[in-house]
Amino acid sequence: MLQTLTLRDFVIVDQLELDFSSGFTVLTGETGAGKSILLDALGLVLGERADSSQIREGSNRTEISALFSIDATQLDHFNHWLEEQGFPLEENGQSLLLKRTVETNGRSRAFINGSVATLAQLREAGDQLVDIHGQHAHQLLLKSGAQRELLDRHANHTTLVNTVSQSFKILQDSRRRLEQAENAGQDIERERERLEWQLEELTELSPQNGEWSAIQNEHARLANGAKIMGGCQEAIDVLSEAENSVESTLSRASVNMSALAAHDSALSAISQALESAQIQVDEAVHHLNRYLQKLELDPARLSLVEDRMQALHSAARKYRTEADYLPTLFNETTERLEALTASQNIGALQDKVKQEEAAYLKLAKQLTQKRGIAAKDLSSLVTSAMQDLSMAGGQLEIALSPLNEGSAHGLEQVEFLVAGHSGSTPRSLAKVASGGELARISLAISVITSKASFTPTLIFDEVDAGIGGAVAETVGKLLRQLGESHQILCVTHLPQVSAQGNHHLKVSKSQADDKTLSQVSLLGRSERVEEIARMLGGATITDTTRRHARELLGQG
Repeated sequence: MLQTLTLRDFVIVDQLELDFSSGFTVLTGETGAGKSILLDALGLVLGERADSSQIREGSNRTEISALFSIDATQLDHFNHWLEEQGFPLEENGQSLLLKRTVETNGRSRAFINGSVATLAQLREAGDQLVDIHGQHAHQLLLKSGAQRELLDRHANHTTLVNTVSQSFKILQDSRRRLEQAENAGQDIERERERLEWQLEELTELSPQNGEWSAIQNEHARLANGAKIMGGCQEAIDVLSEAENSVESTLSRASVNMSALAAHDSALSAISQALESAQIQVDEAVHHLNRYLQKLELDPARLSLVEDRMQALHSAARKYRTEADYLPTLFNETTERLEALTASQNIGALQDKVKQEEAAYLKLAKQLTQKRGIAAKDLSSLVTSAMQDLSMAGGQLEIALSPLNEGSAHGLEQVEFLVAGHSGSTPRSLAKVASGGELARISLAISVITSKASFTPTLIFDEVDAGIGGAVAETVGKLLRQLGESHQILCVTHLPQVSAQGNHHLKVSKSQADDKTLSQVSLLGRSERVEEIARMLGGATITDTTRRHARELLGQG
């Protein structure tokens, strides 16, 4: 769960360290106080897109970090993931630190447990830690794709859905190759002939890996053989054979210094250095003599090398590539010709498509069966919840309509149908539900599907908009109940929801040095009474609103 959220220079927050607890936590405050700022900050540290406008005015950068405790059910998975991604484990092995910085030039950096991470890694970790239900979630519910994803998430079909999608992609690729082979005709035949001709020439040339570099070196040596021989002999003369050679001069100096070192040990190191230099010169002369013994002026070999270089250079120019790339071109031409030949085997391609169609249908039918069971279960649960949300007699029905052709998402379209009251025929959610009904249905679905979620922290950002009264109290109870198995954070304007929270955070803003700053404080019992009374009565708080606030808290 989320333990600590730390903000520095974010929007109107200068510095804030906020500790969170398990259970159901509500965040309240006047409009514009900065409640959503906290969720924006959390979204940023979970990998959402950064914007330099989020940096507090007058600051160079913003910094946000979130510390999560990992429960026993996720511990092995997360530790394995961290090791796999190359991130260190925290000392206790049961926590995860995410951090994000954004600078005024737009540069953004991400960290996991102190090590630099990519945004993709940050999002992958965040997706397993936090699930955010935004205040516009009910609008997404009108989209068929969102309805299908919601049903699959509720039933934990993610792995099977991904497998079906991958199987469909493989099938489509095979169908496309078959179609291309059937339509290619003369174009494919001409390309095959071109590749055969090119491969024949390259086979005759037989370019080898590293050959171009090696042959260039050999050519340089053969073409400059006389120059090399003369230079090496001159070096031998200077080092060893001349009257005042380096070798004889070093020998005299070494003998003299050795004698002097017998009188003063401070000269021993110099004497040893001279002896070492003499040995190095001797070795250099020895190697030069051996080199000259092997060196031959071979005009015939030089001619062969020049012919080979010309052949490789001509082939490279012909195929518009580099000479040292010719071996790779040979391998690529072989592979392309083999693939092209195989692609023209219409019968084999047809058999492959049939096999992949059978594999896809088998998986997709499994998904259809599981969706049918999940649809009945979710329909029943949401219908039951609707009775407590001022929609007595209403029901939700999840229809699975067969598609004419399979898709990456399966063999059916998923559609949520709703009947707002008893006796009415369920119809499309987009056509039947009013704004308030849609918000209530969306909230019921969010809460119900979240019960099956493995994500430890669930955040609801004003998803209770458009409801009130007894319905709001029911919503609060649903969230409190959900807080028994998950950590719940809820931004709300409703006193009935706030009163159900196990913990209450108030967001407020103040002026300091002509700047607006946002603060967050944990409320005690008496402070909660005042805050809920404000939410009930507005600017003027009376004894009546305080009494009502105490009554709401007594029910929580």
